[in-house]
Amino acid sequence: MNLKPFKLERYFAQYEFSVKYLLSSSDCDGLKQNELLALADSEVKQLWDNLTLGYTESLGHPLLREEIAKLYKGITPENSLVVVPEEGIYIALQSILESSDHVICSFPGYQSLYEISEGLGCEVTRWLPEEDNGWKFNPDFLEKNIKPNTKLIIINFPHNPTGSMPSIQDFQQIMNIAKEKNIFVLSDEMYRFLEYKEGDRLPSACELYDNAVSLFGMSKTFGMAGARIGWVVTKNEELYKKMATFKDHTTICSSAPSEILSIIALRAKDKIIADNLNLIESNLGLLDTFFSDYAHLFKWNRPIAGTIGFAKLLKNSSALEFCQKVVTEANIMLLPSTVYDYGDSHFRLGFGQKNMPEALTKLREYLSGR
Repeated sequence: MNLKPFKLERYFAQYEFSVKYLLSSSDCDGLKQNELLALADSEVKQLWDNLTLGYTESLGHPLLREEIAKLYKGITPENSLVVVPEEGIYIALQSILESSDHVICSFPGYQSLYEISEGLGCEVTRWLPEEDNGWKFNPDFLEKNIKPNTKLIIINFPHNPTGSMPSIQDFQQIMNIAKEKNIFVLSDEMYRFLEYKEGDRLPSACELYDNAVSLFGMSKTFGMAGARIGWVVTKNEELYKKMATFKDHTTICSSAPSEILSIIALRAKDKIIADNLNLIESNLGLLDTFFSDYAHLFKWNRPIAGTIGFAKLLKNSSALEFCQKVVTEANIMLLPSTVYDYGDSHFRLGFGQKNMPEALTKLREYLSGR
């Protein structure tokens, strides 16, 4: 397989650990280990205190898979496979696709979602949202672009990088189209439970359709990107066995400490999610004011869920040039749309971090001095 460089990751590698302000991060602020351990119940605290650093179960710790199943309706622990989040994409696509297949993928998005499909030799049709309609992904696009060899539809809601969400009606239409045509669905749900209004939350794809694979994990919603714990969930037993077998060629098993920490976080999910949503709501209020004050420079579609949004530069400015000036002159990292292969007019901005107000103040100072 010949994969192109991962543009987003290469861009982050240049600045992520040297720049002062990451105004581009997509995860919630990282949990401190001592704060997380303080949330542990007696059962898991004992597991932590007596943890041995040997191999773990390939499918995932049984208690972790139990907690994962509680996040869904009609899902059992036997439907979940614990993986590294990125690994989950790779395993699922390798298990579903062959080189003669056609794939439809929401776009822009996380590069692996379409890059691996193309690397396998598949034809990929990119499904773009309607920016002037709140970044809406119109399900009618699927009806018009499905081919006889369409094997897979890849979706990502809440959407990276726009923060958009389909209505429940549109989402149900997407799933019905897949069912009627017997097309697999890979649903990237890494920002689930970060909907600002609970009524906007969609069912997980794996709840609605046996041939759907849902991807989720600890990185974004739970502020545990460094734990490297995620999972794929499907009711399709044959596909599940393929993915579990393929994992023997990647990580084999997960990190023992990370699994226990993830059990703690999932058992304390209500508090962790509420704390992160409160932070997001506060930061979004500051962004509302910022984009109102700078409406002559930027167009902003307010996200519906998640920790990121996609702003547009007005006056035909280059997003890459703007982001590189901001990072070198103001020590603030933003993410240009060029890393998504989505033109040169937009940039991704993150608001799940506690120091975002300070970073936004510094960005104001920079813009005022231009």
